[in-house]
Amino acid sequence: MNIRFSKRSQKLPIVLSRAEIRQIINLISNQKHKIIIALSYGAGLRISEAQNLKVRDINFSELTIHLKETKGGKDRITVLPQKLKNILHKITVLKNANDFVFESERGGKLSTRTLQKIFENALLKSGVKKPATFHSLRHSFATHLLENGIDVRYVQELLGHANIRTTQIYTHVTNPNLKNIKSPL
Repeated sequence: MNIRFSKRSQKLPIVLSRAEIRQIINLISNQKHKIIIALSYGAGLRISEAQNLKVRDINFSELTIHLKETKGGKDRITVLPQKLKNILHKITVLKNANDFVFESERGGKLSTRTLQKIFENALLKSGVKKPATFHSLRHSFATHLLENGIDVRYVQELLGHANIRTTQIYTHVTNPNLKNIKSPL
């Protein structure tokens, strides 16, 4: 028996420009919230990875973050933005290695809904009209790396994609040749 499945339509991801990212981050007044959003963009974190990030996962000397048992149960290494090194070190220096970097008011990790609300409120305040979500920070991270000339295989590794085709979706968003084509009309 030969069963054929229909192809799933592939929508292009919602990507925020660098200016939109700056605008969103700069309008967040709560310091912890600002750092969460900045780090999620700057390291390409999924919402669950931002939630579950522990002090021991950050290597300040190598500017890396070791994400353990992420989607698919895999570990991966991503970049720690130099710009966030000092502020993250300040907020983690008095914590234990097993503590969450970003804790809720009552202790423990932040809820998914809390992180979504932080982003939604910042997006609303910024005036950016794109239908972006927390995950758009990760899409933007990947797209901006490709725009900077980083090889798609390195981006694949940073994102933890098993299949290169998943990462190549971002090449469609960032293709400068397509953006420079003028309509013949």
